[in-house]
Amino acid sequence: MLESTNIYAGVCSSNYAKLDRSGKIGVFVRAAKDGEWKHALDSVQAFKILVHPDNPEVVLVGTNDGVWRSTDRGVSFKQTDFPDTKKEIWSFLVDKRDPKRILAGAAPVEVYSSDDMGASWRKLSTPKTPEHIKSPFATRLMQFAQHPQRPDEIFAALEINGVIHSADGGETWTDRSDHLIKLAQLPHLRDEIFSGNVAEGMLDAHSIAINPNHPDDVIVALRTGLFHTEDHGRTWQNLEVGRFAPTTTYAHDIQVSSSEPAALYAALSISATSHEGGLYCSLDRGRTWQRFDKVQVNGTIMALTLHAHDPAQAYICGRYDGEVFGTQDGGETWQAMPLPGEVQHTFTISCG
Repeated sequence: MLESTNIYAGVCSSNYAKLDRSGKIGVFVRAAKDGEWKHALDSVQAFKILVHPDNPEVVLVGTNDGVWRSTDRGVSFKQTDFPDTKKEIWSFLVDKRDPKRILAGAAPVEVYSSDDMGASWRKLSTPKTPEHIKSPFATRLMQFAQHPQRPDEIFAALEINGVIHSADGGETWTDRSDHLIKLAQLPHLRDEIFSGNVAEGMLDAHSIAINPNHPDDVIVALRTGLFHTEDHGRTWQNLEVGRFAPTTTYAHDIQVSSSEPAALYAALSISATSHEGGLYCSLDRGRTWQRFDKVQVNGTIMALTLHAHDPAQAYICGRYDGEVFGTQDGGETWQAMPLPGEVQHTFTISCG
């Protein structure tokens, strides 16, 4: 499995709205075993990378200019036919019922659908949800999570606008943020940087996951930590991850292992622009956590990736210095895999 795995790292400008064409953005690819990084796509910013779990030849990249696609494991990429030009794509979801069907989430918030593994796209819906926060940037649909037993049921994490829920496969959406806003009245959960609204941190949702062993348990990664719901988002409870990661409660990614469904992983840091962070693992639905990585990062951990079919492989990327770290033996040992040259802002990572 290791011999046939590639690692993909996506890089942005320091200011996502400003395109850096100096060769320091885009997608870098390397073989997981003894590979060297190659700059496979250098004309766009890469916000999200998806290696198709059933066909790793197909790699999708969400960029500042729609979706780019590879059918040769990242050797080459082509821009797909997308309904809207210059649309920022921040997330993907492979439908559990039909692996050819993929959803893409955008900023400003839109949902797009493909029925041919990302070759072509149509606009599916524009979620009609309240604008809770006046943000300096358009709300980003950062992550989807699909119910494994009721696949029409999908949650989505919005930066910075909370959580939304669909019961019809993404056609229509309902806001599930009211209780998050209510929780923000608690003194230790008040957090605002630019909006003047103390609920800002509780609505700054970066990632969302559903535990397949407990499919009604939905966990969202927020600026203020990890929270979960078991009633479709009507109420949320604080998992109080700070008890186990006292200096790193800013959560930017959370994923469930597809090969080991009991294992939940979270990327935790101090803040969006910190120089510290760690990868934590829970085997009890997020009630307790242990540090999983054995590295010292120099930047906020922006993303993690778990191999879809090999539980021994996991990789993380840090915000600064082109940092990438990985384990290929289930966390026993870790190695640094820094991107070449002066590449800085690694935002997303994937493998397969």
